Amino acid sequence: MEHTNSGESDLATPEQFGAWLKGQLEQRGYDLKPRGGGQSRFAEDAGLGGGTVSRILRGQAVTETRTLQAIAAALRLPLAEVLVAAGVLSARELHDVRNPTRTDPLTPETAADELGITDPQSRRLFVNMTATLREQRAENGEGRIAEN
Repeated sequence: MEHTNSGESDLATPEQFGAWLKGQLEQRGYDLKPRGGGQSRFAEDAGLGGGTVSRILRGQAVTETRTLQAIAAALRLPLAEVLVAAGVLSARELHDVRNPTRTDPLTPETAADELGITDPQSRRLFVNMTATLREQRAENGEGRIAEN
């Protein structure tokens, strides 16, 4: 994939996706010669129409989730890899989804929210337990007590 001047990766083009899929199919032994039958066999294996596979291989845009899911399943690849190859996600966007960065401080209350602890008594227990553990850590010289 190419990169822009800002350093972010561009989305793959339909032509790039077609070339990527062709390479994947050839690696897996699908004969893509005009009378090789590989294109039809893959379409059947993926549960897709032959015309859909043909359009993708010719570099025509296909971003329907069901189609991409079928391709991922037939190729036994993670859907995320196919989404990047198809230009639905950039490699950078996928990285950001897989590795989110927290911009706000994690407090016991927000941790309880994210963990789905909604019962008031359970929340109080969780928050108090966290405070106790922080105090013990500070007393043992393992770092400062985080801000609430």
